[in-house]
Amino acid sequence: MTNRSGRGRALALGLTRGTRDWAPGAARLRRWASAALGRRAAGRELSVRLVGRAESRRLNQRWRRIDKPTNVLSFPATRSVHAMSVGQPLGSQPLGTVPLGDLVICPRVVRDEARQQGKLLTAHWAHMVVHGSLHLLGYDHEQGGVEQRRMERREIDVLRRLGFANPYVQRRDTKSRKPL
Repeated sequence: MTNRSGRGRALALGLTRGTRDWAPGAARLRRWASAALGRRAAGRELSVRLVGRAESRRLNQRWRRIDKPTNVLSFPATRSVHAMSVGQPLGSQPLGTVPLGDLVICPRVVRDEARQQGKLLTAHWAHMVVHGSLHLLGYDHEQGGVEQRRMERREIDVLRRLGFANPYVQRRDTKSRKPL
């Protein structure tokens, strides 16, 4: 029997690939997003779309007015917007599942950033999923100041619990590292 309230149910994650570039599997993405969302993950549905540079650039230009590809874009969803974005008729989500929103991630940008910053690729992927998921909850580093510090503290805490280092600390051995 389905719990209509969504309590006690794991985060549902839909993964769509629009590129052949490597990306972690759905189970890892779900684990990282769930860690960021905490209790708010229960009974929620998250869509993740992996895109190439061209699509990332188009979306970034359209929604942020920045004409270059980006690592992750977050689109909080109302039930109708989410249903349209994944091509489902309204009300077709599993009973008790509430759409959270969409993450659009460009694997090539994530890979390039990890190399440039001397980070492990998996660690940077985890950071981008956590980062995007927090945006869906209303965290906004672009406001600067208190909001930026609040979001960064949450990211650091979630990533530490997942076994990853603080993404905002520059690695000392970056120059001596071999590329990923």
